Amino acid sequence: MRIVVYGTGGAGGYFGAQLALSGEQVVFVARGEHLKAMRANGLRLETPKGDTVINPVEATDDPAKVTGADVVLVGVKAWQVSDAAQALRPLVGSGAFVVPLQNGVEAASQLSTVLGADHVLGGMCGTLSRVAGPGISTAPAATISLSLVS
Repeated sequence: MRIVVYGTGGAGGYFGAQLALSGEQVVFVARGEHLKAMRANGLRLETPKGDTVINPVEATDDPAKVTGADVVLVGVKAWQVSDAAQALRPLVGSGAFVVPLQNGVEAASQLSTVLGADHVLGGMCGTLSRVAGPGISTAPAATISLSLVS
């Protein structure tokens, strides 16, 4: 499965790294120094169970350049979801499903308004994850969950 993580911060970095570790093909969408560090050194994931580096990583700042996506995890802040939906249009044109990671109830409907309800699954996660530095996502809490809802 080809999974795109749009917003490779704390939550997106954590779930994307876990999916890459399980053998899925993951494309990370990031920006700035975080993107530069990932391209140079991979994505480092720090957890209570130990640290892991996903290297090399496929990373970009332009989701329109990604082809063949099956699923898109949206890991941006809640106030960025509407803008993210616009940027994700090229990915759903190829049939990808979009899953929001934001806590709250508005993300799925905001994405559906732009991308169409047929392409959006309801979801949310609970983490204490964050970006610890360029190219480093950390999840210091032992309890991390992702729920899909219909």
